Amino acid sequence: MNKEFEVHILNEVGIAKARAIATAFDDLLENLKNICGFPLVVNGREMSIVRTKLEEASFFAKKTMAEVPENQR
Repeated sequence: MNKEFEVHILNEVGIAKARAIATAFDDLLENLKNICGFPLVVNGREMSIVRTKLEEASFFAKKTMAEVPENQR
């Protein structure tokens, strides 16, 4: 199977790291919403793009972490 499509089952360390990554991105989004003028801009086009890009970055950060053998079951 091509590397891009492999499934990685995480061990407890990997799961904790995935949660830490998710928390870091959630904290960043909350901080950005407050800096940018929550609640006025939360539903604007630009903030939607910010949310989408952070979701994408979070996915790739977790994927990168999951590829490390010490994080796999």
